[in-house]
Amino acid sequence: MELEQLNLFPRAALSVSDLTQYLRTLLESDDLLQDVWVQGEISNLSRPTSGHIYFTLKDEYAALRCVIWRAQAQRLRVALQNGLAVEAHGYISLYERDGQYQLYVDALRLAGEGALFQEFLRLKARLEAEGLFEPARKRPIPAFPRRIGLVTSPTGAALQDMLNIIRQRYPLVEVVLAPVSVQGDEAAGEVVRAIADLNRRAQPSVIIVARGGGSLEDLWAFNDERVVRAIAASQAPVITGIGHETDFTLADFAADLRAPTPSAAAMAATPDGMELRHKVRQLERRLASALEARVQDEMHRLVLLRQQLERLSPLRRVREDRQRLDYLSTWAAHHIISGLHLRRLRLESLDARLESLNPRAVLARGYAILQRPDGQVVQWVAQAQCGETLHAHLADGYLVTRVESLHPHSTSPADGGSHDGDLESRGITHL
Repeated sequence: MELEQLNLFPRAALSVSDLTQYLRTLLESDDLLQDVWVQGEISNLSRPTSGHIYFTLKDEYAALRCVIWRAQAQRLRVALQNGLAVEAHGYISLYERDGQYQLYVDALRLAGEGALFQEFLRLKARLEAEGLFEPARKRPIPAFPRRIGLVTSPTGAALQDMLNIIRQRYPLVEVVLAPVSVQGDEAAGEVVRAIADLNRRAQPSVIIVARGGGSLEDLWAFNDERVVRAIAASQAPVITGIGHETDFTLADFAADLRAPTPSAAAMAATPDGMELRHKVRQLERRLASALEARVQDEMHRLVLLRQQLERLSPLRRVREDRQRLDYLSTWAAHHIISGLHLRRLRLESLDARLESLNPRAVLARGYAILQRPDGQVVQWVAQAQCGETLHAHLADGYLVTRVESLHPHSTSPADGGSHDGDLESRGITHL
């Protein structure tokens, strides 16, 4: 009866899709399953043309299907192969078509790197607390280095890449190589000694510490505390170019500049030769233009100074005085000539006046001068006596005459007589 009563209200059946979606929701809502590291051995590795990677992660008791999408697969630092022990990070979800749960991997490392990574974080926190990674203590990289010190393997491809870039970009710089091992138990000590030797003997403008890519274990020498302290204590600024772009070491945090690769480190340490040549050509044109403008300004200034000097020059004063002298000479000559002309006119006037007063001229007009034999001039009738002999001077000689009678005028010259009376008052008689 009870079974029959329970069946009176049966629960609705779920479709496979509904159940699968429900299970997927449950898996994706679990925080632990959305951020999980899983360790195992790779098997059934597959790389289709889509670029995605499919494999199974297994141990001796279980297996887990895994997927790495193409975007993440392109950034992998580990060369995957069957049988490789790895630690994969990602999230668990359900592939609904097959009803199969699987791990969607976004990061992957070799097994054993987990412990190294924990040591990396512990050492990073301690050194960071000491202030070795402070941005304020980092020094600028010189724009035009005189000498570059390289701390790297002498046989690695990274060295040749850096040398080629330095030679192409800035062939003027001197390069000093301090060869070291870049991995292994001896690598850290060699790197420390190389940095100290470069600072003491070569005194470079900048030091590059570099090596190619590798696993965390391969790069571990550059997480060594001694290397970190040697980089921080270096007299020359240090550029690190260790591994690939996604690789970070403690040496990178201590360096004055971290470059993603050795090639990028070489580029960061040197100026671009092509850009420098372009700037030099620009500066040449600016210099030529500025020089031409300066020459023009100085020439103009020289002309002004020459004009000023000419204005202040004694020669100019002499020339002006000469011109003034010429003017004064002309003026003096003109005034002298004018004065002489005026004086000549006045002289001629006086001469004419004198000539008009010349007794001979008067005599020539028919007048005569009467004198007694003793030379006394007879001016008035009253001065003569009847029967007296007088000399009558004419224009061309004189006559001897005798006074027969006297006939004075009724008005004397003093009373305003005639002009003839004036002549007679001067002893001149009109015949």
